[in-house]
Amino acid sequence: MANNLGLKVKPVTETPQSEIDRVSAWINTDDYKEKNFARTSLVINPAHACQPLGAELAAHAFEGSLPFVHGSQGCASYYRSTLNRHFREPAPAVSDAMTEDGAVFGGQNNLHEALENAYTLYKPKMIAVFTSCMPEIIGDDLTAFIKNARNKGIVPKDFPVPYANTPSFNGSHVHGYDSMLLSILQTLTDGKQVEGRCTGKLNLIPGFDANTGNYREYKRILEAFGIPYTVLADISDVFDSVNDGTYRPYPGGTKLDDAADSINGKATIALGTYSTSKTFSWVKDNYSGKHAALPMPFGIAKTDAFLMKIAELFGKEVPASLKEERGRAVDLMTDAHQYIHGKKFAVYGDPDYLLGYVSFLLEMGAKPHHILCSKGTKKLEKELQALLDASPDGKESKIYINKDLWHLRSLLMTDPVDAIIGDSHGKFDARDAKIPLFRFGFPVFDRVNLHREPLVGYQGVTHMLSTICNKFIDIVDDTCDDRHFELMR
Repeated sequence: MANNLGLKVKPVTETPQSEIDRVSAWINTDDYKEKNFARTSLVINPAHACQPLGAELAAHAFEGSLPFVHGSQGCASYYRSTLNRHFREPAPAVSDAMTEDGAVFGGQNNLHEALENAYTLYKPKMIAVFTSCMPEIIGDDLTAFIKNARNKGIVPKDFPVPYANTPSFNGSHVHGYDSMLLSILQTLTDGKQVEGRCTGKLNLIPGFDANTGNYREYKRILEAFGIPYTVLADISDVFDSVNDGTYRPYPGGTKLDDAADSINGKATIALGTYSTSKTFSWVKDNYSGKHAALPMPFGIAKTDAFLMKIAELFGKEVPASLKEERGRAVDLMTDAHQYIHGKKFAVYGDPDYLLGYVSFLLEMGAKPHHILCSKGTKKLEKELQALLDASPDGKESKIYINKDLWHLRSLLMTDPVDAIIGDSHGKFDARDAKIPLFRFGFPVFDRVNLHREPLVGYQGVTHMLSTICNKFIDIVDDTCDDRHFELMR
């Protein structure tokens, strides 16, 4: 066969349906699983995002702060669109749009021109700069670039421009969040420590958490205690703002003055220890008052520990209203345990969320059978294993560190479970395995308003348990025959 130019055209070869069926069945076997787990270089559907995305979330969380991507415009669009799709809210950020010229000659000119334009046009109170792959690969020196920008008068000497190196090819979004938050706190608190001064406040560092309901739950708990606080950093109004016909480019966020004075706080609690490790290490060495690092308060035991630490640091009793909430949560667990007890789950996500899922499931007598983290450490593996070893329901569970969602698919097809807990990317695995996916975590693109419901605290126990148990009851109703279609479940 030849075309008009006399060139031979390779005919299209259609794959026979029998071959499609054979391969479709083969990828569900132990033989394929062995080959799947043997791969070392290829990653398929990883359960994490890149560092700059986390940096952008941290940058958004402060009053009047404009996230600034030192890198290509396409990268900036990815970070913004991911946040926008998860929250269904604007995620305004700028980029200095590095192209081939910047890759050859360095990105200082791009950064200076973009800083000048951003400062003049958008009138932020702070510009938080972070990098994408290109400037990291060529070795751009942000310290020198920003110092030169100040010397040239592009931004005022006293205007805060924190910056962080966040290479996309290393780490994940939780590491980028940590680096950006650390730089912001270092910048804002510089020279603000006052000997003998105490704000009387608790500094709460939630870590990377894209659930606005969790931030509101933390604040509600602290208000019940009657404790003044500063959330470092607060996205609750940034990504859950009102719709009243007025566009606000910088809604909400932690006040810059409050963040600056946080160094004189009475105490600091860091939650999500895997996404706040560098920040908390610096806080311990530089902040006044007492300091504590705790896991995110998922489930009863971890919420108890959180409330008891607050009570200890401030010499207060746990409020009666919160004790009553605990009692109601325990009652709900008692009422609903039969719908979840003994069920097998596959769970995946960020390290701090994973620890929360596993704790919650074990408290309910459920089995976190497959536990997968696509960016984890030996420390995380040991911490997860300790949780499993402490419960009879964790004896058959297995942990998979630095594996992706295509690995998880092999696990689901060869060692089935009843449900999956994770973000939206797991929907393909759930569809193939014909089991429900409970969308907790980040990102959630294909459902609405889930990030507004708390997962932490006793209210989080109520929400998670009700969501899971009612879905299992729905499945029974949807699949049973007429004889077993009961009114009472």
